Amino acid sequence: MTDRARRVPKGRISRLAAFGQMAGGVAAGALGEGAKRWARGERPQLSDLVLTPGNARRVSDQLGRLRGAAMKLGQMISLDAGDVLPAELTEILARLREAADVMPPKQLDRILIAEWGPDWRKRFARFESRPIAAASIGQVHRAVLPSGRELAVKVQYPGVADSIDADIDNVATLLRYSGLLPAGLDLAPLLAEAKRQLHEEADYLREAEQMRRYRALLADDPRFVLPEPIDDLLRPTILPMDFLPGRPIETLTEADQPQRDQVMSALLDLLLREVFTFGYMQTDPNFGNFRWQPDEGRIVLLDFGAARSVGPETAAAYRRLLQAVLAEDRAGLRAGLLEIGFVSEAQLSRHGAAFDKMIDILVAHIADSRAPGALFDFSDRSFVEALRATAAPIMADRSSWHLPPAHTLFVQRKISGTALLSVRMRAQVPLIDMVRPYAEAAGG
Repeated sequence: MTDRARRVPKGRISRLAAFGQMAGGVAAGALGEGAKRWARGERPQLSDLVLTPGNARRVSDQLGRLRGAAMKLGQMISLDAGDVLPAELTEILARLREAADVMPPKQLDRILIAEWGPDWRKRFARFESRPIAAASIGQVHRAVLPSGRELAVKVQYPGVADSIDADIDNVATLLRYSGLLPAGLDLAPLLAEAKRQLHEEADYLREAEQMRRYRALLADDPRFVLPEPIDDLLRPTILPMDFLPGRPIETLTEADQPQRDQVMSALLDLLLREVFTFGYMQTDPNFGNFRWQPDEGRIVLLDFGAARSVGPETAAAYRRLLQAVLAEDRAGLRAGLLEIGFVSEAQLSRHGAAFDKMIDILVAHIADSRAPGALFDFSDRSFVEALRATAAPIMADRSSWHLPPAHTLFVQRKISGTALLSVRMRAQVPLIDMVRPYAEAAGG
């Protein structure tokens, strides 16, 4: 938990100035790096000058100060980037997954007075002013009611909801000017969907409803435990809920193999049920949203602002993709990747042979885990280097880049994040056995 307390810039002008300061710092850093490289006789590209360690620190520090949509947008694309993105950009994104700055106590007190009145402290037997967690949209405080009930109280940063649209537009502008993205890449659909989702995440009344819905879906599953919102203290920018103790999910990396496998089997099973049974998914796979209760053997699920429906057409497309995987149907895999939107017609027409080779690499990688009861070893990353080398020409062809549809992107974000956690846990699970019932179910 960070100890830095810095006031959240609230007004449009102050936030715009922060973006200008960040852009100016990056530009100055790029000019300095460019001068050094030219003096050495090099001819660097603009993206090489932007992606320096110094600029990584500048960007992540300023976004950490702004919080809100600017920081959240970076987190949204950061979970499984290490195999593809340059190391310097990966550093920026990794830093954005760390705790944000916290609000100074006076700013926090003004928010709580505005929502609960000047005597708000009388509602609690104890309220800890120092937050136990700080993230992109709000920070969390521990409290105790006079009844003894322990709470976690999420307090939204001031001005976050009002700044979402402008912040995302400013980040998009910085990306375009940085030269990191091809000029022809259409960001508009993704940006529109990101704005919509972040407005939903900033509505704590909506999040409380999603929490209740998720609790009902998992009420009979003893593997998971979820908090309950406290209605009489609930406000649009304040979300009080049960405090559920637990360890960070990453601490399980030191547990024995059976325990790691048990936890990841539960989370992978939950993911499959979200897509194919519930038609409803918590789409934010940030590791901080999962905690572990070793004594009870339960997984704590947190943060439901990003919960959303999964359309039947999206589930059907993923089912057809799974069917092609199980059948080792390479033509079906190509068609499935195109249908879901992971690849474009232009990419397939230009790089069909490379895609076929990538499909062969992946099919070969799962071949040993296809037999009934066979385990899939997430720690085996032997295929990654060959996959990266095969994908290099596709990534270099910037004019063919495209973005998947937003509804696919948010589902895939949860899938990729869960896979990344499985890799971190070095999990060994009967993945094909888990997937097969959903692939073979009617409706695909």
